[in-house]
Amino acid sequence: MDEIGLFPLGIVLLPTERVPLHVFEPRYRELISECVDGDEEFGLVLEDEDGLREIGTRARVIEILEQFPDGRLNVLVEGGERFRIARETDGREFRTAEVEPVEDDDSEPDPEHVERALELYGRLAELAEVEPDDPAADDSLSFALAARVELGTAAEQELLELSSEHDRLARVVELLERAEELLQTQKELRDRASQNGSVRRHG
Repeated sequence: MDEIGLFPLGIVLLPTERVPLHVFEPRYRELISECVDGDEEFGLVLEDEDGLREIGTRARVIEILEQFPDGRLNVLVEGGERFRIARETDGREFRTAEVEPVEDDDSEPDPEHVERALELYGRLAELAEVEPDDPAADDSLSFALAARVELGTAAEQELLELSSEHDRLARVVELLERAEELLQTQKELRDRASQNGSVRRHG
């Protein structure tokens, strides 16, 4: 168990995911600057109207995108291992806590779920007209896929808290199926609107 600085936000950072952060509060500028100078991690944890979550993700700054004259920062961070808050601590301007790692059980994902998840990811990339990469190379396929597709904050926190790759991937399949249906519907609506806008009626 060790103590890390916490950065509570209204987003979820998944393992392997990279997200840009705009850091403007002085206390969090202090936290991020210390982590950059010492090549250390901080804890990004979801906080919303329901309060601070118990499980978050270690994050490391991998690039400073922009520094402003008033001290604000735009940084790119990458998600690492998950942690559970054991006890919040004090003594610093920013929030801190003693944390412990979140370990997965030994369950293996269902091969059918693996195949289905990769198939859905490819179809989503095609619908979104982007070039897919290979998430199968990552240690955890569930997190790798969830980090590449916007699934929503609640769903991402749910995945973060599951301690079974088998259960996570089964849930990711359900979420990807829902995302595909939504994208397909949006595409059909766009196509229909485009046709209606270009076809003139005569008579």
